[in-house]
Amino acid sequence: MKRSQAEILREYGPFDDVAAVHGVTFDGRHVWFASGDRLNALDPEDGRTVRTLAVAADAGTAFDGRHLFQIAEDRIHKVDPGTGKVLATIPAPGGGGDSGLAWAEGTLWVGQYRQRRIHQVDPQTGEVLRTIEANRFVTGVTFVQGELWYGTWEGEDSDVRRADPRTGEVREAIDMPKGMMVSGLEADGADRLFCGGGESGVLRAIRRPRRAAAAT
Repeated sequence: MKRSQAEILREYGPFDDVAAVHGVTFDGRHVWFASGDRLNALDPEDGRTVRTLAVAADAGTAFDGRHLFQIAEDRIHKVDPGTGKVLATIPAPGGGGDSGLAWAEGTLWVGQYRQRRIHQVDPQTGEVLRTIEANRFVTGVTFVQGELWYGTWEGEDSDVRRADPRTGEVREAIDMPKGMMVSGLEADGADRLFCGGGESGVLRAIRRPRRAAAAT
């Protein structure tokens, strides 16, 4: 497994009235991040928060191209990004221990924190279709160009890992600097990975390694 040190491209925040940053997703223009009682839309180019939605948002966040998906305790809500209305709800596979959410292959991918797992879930029913084992606490999940990346946080150390989505085998890891934790993860489709900073109340952009960015 290849290891490297994270290259911090930019840090956003801390933000007004945001005690912690949880789930993170990207809609092609804005980075949405969960902060407990709301979702916040951030312009990653100028760093401004441009919108907020008053929804329960205490863990992972995802975007399917039209709708936001948000973990709220033991449920996953499908949310209209225009109004904040909850359109549908499915059970979260971890029953409240979920941490990290991504959309890929027409399904949701959900991290299960202390159980060190990632579940592929049917977005209509919540049925678990597949489970990948990890060996550290999972704190964020994203897909980019067919690659599965997930964040970990255990003790005082965090890293971001690229794994085979079929087997869970870790191919690459990016170590975060000491004291910088990952609490939500999203890719912008190019060379940036957005990482929630937990109770620091900040959001960080790190560089996705060039070799991985060229992979298919």
